[in-house]
Amino acid sequence: MFFDIEEELKKLPSCPGVYLMHNAQDEIIYVGKAISLKNRVRQYFQKSTKKTPKIQQMVSKIQWFEYIVADSEMEALILECNLIKKHSPKYNTMLKDDKSYPFIKATLYEDYPRLLFAHRRNKDKGKYFGPFTSSKAVKDTIELLQKLYQIRSCNRVLPRDIDKDRPCLNYHIHQCQAPCQGYISKEEYQANMKKAVDFLNGNYNGIEEMLTEKMLAAAENMEFEEAAGYRDLMKSVKQITQKQKITTDDSQDRDVIAYSRDTVDAVVQVFFIRNGKLLGREHFHLTVAPFEEGGEILTSFIKQYYGGTPFIPKEIFVSDEIEDREILEEWLGTKRGQRVWIKRPRKGQKEKLVELAKKNADFVLTQDREKIKREEMRTKGAVQEIADWLGLGQVVRMEAYDISNTNGFESVGSMVVYENGKPKRNDYRKFKIKWVQGPNDYASMEEVLTRRFSHGIEEQRLLKEKGKDKELGSFHIFPDLIMMDGGRGQVNIALEVLDKLHIQIPVCGMVKDDHHRTRGLYFNNKEIPIDTHSEGFRLITRIQDEAHRFAIEYHKSLRGKKQVHSILDDIEGIGPARRKDLMQHFSGIEEIKKAQVEELEKLPTMSKAAAQNVYDFFHSIEKKQVSSKEEQLQES
Repeated sequence: MFFDIEEELKKLPSCPGVYLMHNAQDEIIYVGKAISLKNRVRQYFQKSTKKTPKIQQMVSKIQWFEYIVADSEMEALILECNLIKKHSPKYNTMLKDDKSYPFIKATLYEDYPRLLFAHRRNKDKGKYFGPFTSSKAVKDTIELLQKLYQIRSCNRVLPRDIDKDRPCLNYHIHQCQAPCQGYISKEEYQANMKKAVDFLNGNYNGIEEMLTEKMLAAAENMEFEEAAGYRDLMKSVKQITQKQKITTDDSQDRDVIAYSRDTVDAVVQVFFIRNGKLLGREHFHLTVAPFEEGGEILTSFIKQYYGGTPFIPKEIFVSDEIEDREILEEWLGTKRGQRVWIKRPRKGQKEKLVELAKKNADFVLTQDREKIKREEMRTKGAVQEIADWLGLGQVVRMEAYDISNTNGFESVGSMVVYENGKPKRNDYRKFKIKWVQGPNDYASMEEVLTRRFSHGIEEQRLLKEKGKDKELGSFHIFPDLIMMDGGRGQVNIALEVLDKLHIQIPVCGMVKDDHHRTRGLYFNNKEIPIDTHSEGFRLITRIQDEAHRFAIEYHKSLRGKKQVHSILDDIEGIGPARRKDLMQHFSGIEEIKKAQVEELEKLPTMSKAAAQNVYDFFHSIEKKQVSSKEEQLQES
């Protein structure tokens, strides 16, 4: 497509909207919003405009652009957020995490309210607490409050269903006072619920004392099991109350956001403060461009994060000044239904809170760097070790094979694939041995490899003809190294197959000792010792185990299918649907044997030919049995 950028720039309207930049492959590489599309988009292509290295690189890849006109800057902002989420453009700062945060919902509109786990905050009459950063913490808190204040956990509609059924187990273990039976009045129950709501609002006064009294009283009455229950409840309460740290003198809901970054990655740390108390924190990973400024990173994060989270606090503290602060405040206020402020604290306790969030972000990023290094040593580093042992160049893709059978029954082969030291499970393949009878691992392996690489050659031929691989599998991708689960014999089988197909791929064997532990690699007619404490050795072991596991798993599934094999499966024209129909209509095989063709034909899925096949199948068996008995009588 010919696109004259200079001519198209002249056609841009002077109104709000969103613009989308495309590269030569027609991929959307950047999405942005503008108060004036004409002014904003033209800036990218003006030589006099000072650009960051990121923008310079992006502009060099733009082949064409398109735009969508909006009625207002607010509408453009919403559209920009939606398009970034949909297309994940390369040059937009992208939030890697896609998390949702749970709530606790109190159904105070019910006569006998409950506490429920809620995935989102809905517009209903319930009272919501949260969001919380941990689903487990939400479930634990609900369970604690149900035990503490004997809040019902059932779904019965009360008072309509009172006395309609027996009380559940929770009543008998003293965790519910059975409002379903009318054993507690509505007023008493709601008083208990109020205490649970007070707890969720952060009022913990007197709870530990109350539980201590109950624990001591139970112990004094020699009810030690009940006393232990109160002791455990007390531990849970302490654990929850210790997490609630006072952070400000007011009772505002606010999020505190700071970031840490290196050249291509950034971590954003968010502290969740509700009613003036730190409820929790969470960190998020972003991909960023070199030289991208902190304000840009935080602006992108705020758009993506608050575009997906159901709760928006009254205040958001940030570590850097952000772009479009006023329009972002307006957008967030519209979503919240009340005014929202975005502030950068510069002194006092609030500034220290932002600094604390920044320290946590630095810590997470440092940890991640170490984690990434360890992971690279475990994967790419391990692959390089193996390549060095074998004297090979770069190795990316490795394939390993294994054969599984039980006394020759249903021999199967497995192919597992590792790329850069990590399993690529989409490329795993199973082979049911077709050409070999009986337990012959070498012949079975020869069949597996022949089928795999013959299929690969055919796919490569089709790929050259079609010029694309959308309809092909992954067999056309050949490995850099083949790893056989065995020594000289398995390696020679693989080399023979490759030689017949005129393919050159290095093959090594994973040699085991008498205790079935890997001791070395067999390559180029010699055994190479390996360091059994190295990452390369550990990777070899993982590959061996995975190939073996995958083969065994397939073999088990085939054995399972054999075990549930029905005699009806041996009748021509009877598949799963007709078999099911027969078994549902008749009480058993004996009845099917006695059925006439006309009766069989009446089944919904049964054709005349299939009905005749069923009849002939069983009557031919009967004839064979009768003739066999006659022969036995004659012999006797």
